[in-house]
Formats: sequence, structure tokens, C-alpha cells
Amino acid sequence: MRASYRFFEFFTANIRNPNTRRAYARAAVEFLDWLQAKGVTRLAAIESAHVAAYVEELQRARSAPTAKLRLAALRHLFDWMVIGQIMPVNPAAAVRGPRHIVRRGKTSVLDPAEACQLIDAIDASTVIGLRDRALIGLMVYSFARIGAAIGMRVEDAYPQNRRLWVRLHEKGGKEHAMPCHHNLEAYLHEYLDGAGLAADPKALLFQSYSRATGQLTGNPLPQANAYAMIQRRAKAAGVTTRVGNHTFRATGVTAYLKNGGTLERAAQMANHASTRTTQLYDRRAEEVTLDEVERILI
Repeated sequence: MRASYRFFEFFTANIRNPNTRRAYARAAVEFLDWLQAKGVTRLAAIESAHVAAYVEELQRARSAPTAKLRLAALRHLFDWMVIGQIMPVNPAAAVRGPRHIVRRGKTSVLDPAEACQLIDAIDASTVIGLRDRALIGLMVYSFARIGAAIGMRVEDAYPQNRRLWVRLHEKGGKEHAMPCHHNLEAYLHEYLDGAGLAADPKALLFQSYSRATGQLTGNPLPQANAYAMIQRRAKAAGVTTRVGNHTFRATGVTAYLKNGGTLERAAQMANHASTRTTQLYDRRAEEVTLDEVERILI
């Protein structure tokens, strides 16, 4: 009974970020299911060899980052169990994860012409078109994470010094404010006016849409729905580059750096704690590589 409560407490009281909670819960359930299939049914019977074997199997079936994430989740969970005197030692503490060094991110980046092609193809005569254009524009021009974007309320788009600003609620409870690019300012104003949201500052800025009524519902736009929307918009615009929610953040950062922006300022604008993270979004070197490849004249 104490073990069950401590396990429940780990995911409720100890982890506040919903994305981390979801990822860690998935890791714990998968590992416990794996143990049960191996005949290990007691926490006290879990040994480092079990964790090592699980990570080894996981590494063969999945990517190295996935294996590292699962191992990190198990380490934190068992640490919590040890502190609560449920387990004598942490069986994951001695297990080494797979090596994984990343110097360039895998997130796809759109060429500026492709980004414009996608945004310009959106029909802005409808409420849903205004919403989608404003959301994509926000991610491109403010480097916003999708989680921070869909969590905004109307009052988070506010005037200051005769310019529209956006307030993003980032991970860890941090707030990050940015002035709007003139294109983004136009997209947001047109969306707020077209959707009739300007009079309700506490309303969610990006809401789900009812096809039956043709109106916004007042409910939050799920991240999965935002992803599906981006796929539809890219396909309709004839964009062949594989895109995702994070693509526009990377596209904005790369475009900023290509036009003379500094890495330090880009990190500040993206709310990155380190420029090393921002460098993962910098794809200028890919253009140099392509230019060199084209020198192969046969």
C-alpha cells in the first residue's frame, strides 16, 4: 500500500510539468510490464541487471534518445522510492545509458520562400484560417514553442510602446515577452477582430473550432490538433518538406541568423538557457554543404 501511494505521489506531487509526467509515466509502465513478462513482480527484486537488460533491448528497438529518456525516468522514480524507504537501493543508478552526441538538430526547417508559400496559401476569409495563420506566424516570428503558443490567453497579446507584444508562458513557469514582427502583429490583430476575441482578455487565444457551427468553441486547441492542422496546411500549400510543430521555431531562428542576427540574441529571443541549444536550430551550414555538392560537375 505504501509503495502504491509513493508511486502515485511521484507523478502528482513531484513532477509538475504535464509533458514530463506523461513521458515518465509511459517509461515506468513499459518497464514494469517488461519486468512482469520476465517474472519479476516485486520492487525489492529489481536489480541493476534488469534495468541494464531493458535498456539494451530498448536501444536495439528504439533510438538512443528514447533509451536515455527511459533510463532517466527510471532513475528519478527509483530515487523517489529510495527516499521514501520503499526500496533499499536505486537499481538504475549504476546503469550507463547509450552514448548520444547531437551537434545538429533533426527538426526540419523551411526555406523562407516555403514558409511564405505556406502562410500565403491559408484562406484568411474564415475564422479558422485567421486562427491558423496567426498560430503559425507566432511560431515563426517569435520562436514560440507550440506548448507556449496554445497556452496563451487574449491578454497575452498586448500593446506596449505603440507595438503589439506577446507574453509566452514557457516551461518551468517562466514568462517570456517579445515584441511582434509587423507581419505577426497584422495576423494577430486580424484574428482577434475576426474572431471577436478582443473583448474577452481571459479567453484562450487559440481555441478549437467547431465545423458544425463554424465558430471557435472556447476550448483549448490540443497540441495533436495543431500538428494535424499544420500537416493539412502544408499539403494544401504544396510544401513537400516534412513539417511539424517545431519546424516553425527552427525556421524562424535560422532565418534570423541568416539575416545577420547573433546567436546570443537568438538564444535570448528563443528563451534558451544556453546558446548550445540554439545552435541545434542553426541550419546555415546545410546551405554551404549543398553549394559544395553542386560543385561536382560530371
